[in-house]
Amino acid sequence: MTASAAPTIFLIATEESGDRLGAHLMQALRQQLGEVKFVGIGGHGMARQGLRSLFPIEELSIIGFAAVVQRLPMILRRIREAADAVIAASPDVLVIIDSPDFTHRVARRVRAQAPSIPIINYVSPTVWAWRPGRARAMRGYVDHVLALLPFEPAEYRRLEGPPCSYVGHPLTEQLDSLRPNEAERAQRDAEPPTLLVLPGSRRSEIRHHSAVFGAALARLREQGVAFTPVLPTTPHLESLVREAVESWPVKPAILVGEVDKRAAFRTARAALAKSGTVTLELAIAGVPMVTAYRAGALEVWIARRVVRPGTVILANLVIGEDVVPEFIQEDCTPEKLATELREVIADTPARRRQLDGFAKIDGIMSTGGREPSACAAEIVIAALRKTPSA
Repeated sequence: MTASAAPTIFLIATEESGDRLGAHLMQALRQQLGEVKFVGIGGHGMARQGLRSLFPIEELSIIGFAAVVQRLPMILRRIREAADAVIAASPDVLVIIDSPDFTHRVARRVRAQAPSIPIINYVSPTVWAWRPGRARAMRGYVDHVLALLPFEPAEYRRLEGPPCSYVGHPLTEQLDSLRPNEAERAQRDAEPPTLLVLPGSRRSEIRHHSAVFGAALARLREQGVAFTPVLPTTPHLESLVREAVESWPVKPAILVGEVDKRAAFRTARAALAKSGTVTLELAIAGVPMVTAYRAGALEVWIARRVVRPGTVILANLVIGEDVVPEFIQEDCTPEKLATELREVIADTPARRRQLDGFAKIDGIMSTGGREPSACAAEIVIAALRKTPSA
């Protein structure tokens, strides 16, 4: 990059969550750099910031092993095309955003053919949960990792991975939409309490969790616990969710869309949730929870051979304590879920322990009042190639 030329930044995001991060990063980079040229792969959010995507990211929205196998030739072709486009553009920096199965393959190709291009990885792969050897391997093709979770830099040091900096989680910018005002706090305390039901955000997750979640609600009602179940979902999953709950003895109210979901988070007293990012969202919202996870036989067989032992609940990992109970695979039964739900709905030591843990999150996840996208942009700018582009 010369002193007068606008820098060229190549970004790759292939999922909606990565597209949102990419769009905010582009905005922050433009604010800090002024003129900048963006090229790469992204979705609608990044397009609104001026990115013309190499191809539609919807092509890569593939769930399930069989579907991946069937579309493998297309996926491999897109990986080659993406790497070739990066090399042809010769950007001042390449930013790969999440989706490691795709983006890391692109990064390895770029590093092999154009080693002078700095590569920043925005959103760490879960090296702290499974396949920890990836961290050390990443040193060969990633110059810096931008972490969303505060414990990740220490994990990269322990695993001898590339430099890693905590830049903040986007959820920390959404506190007002997750936390109740005075009137909503009163609703949390009202009877009967609202119980959030969160079986997952993917079709396979809903299929794996719907029956056991429905049976757990029925068992809870049989035990004389009064509650109002609410199930937030997205428009593209609404029909599947409605079909899944049709046979539930205790039917939840179904809310569609992010606005209604956040409103439910602000008034709910407790939640039954599939483990994942939503556990951190609930913790930030101050909603005690019971978490569960079920998967197919093949997924479980693989996971038990590569996943490190210990909690996989993000809320627990951030807090540093196992305050949220988790029930995985054969432990995920209606009886166990209902028993724990009684504990978190009522004013019990178990509920208070979760709330005490959640109270620590703001301090742990703080970025000193700075937006995560601004922190990320600073590191990207520091990595810009200092030599003229070829």
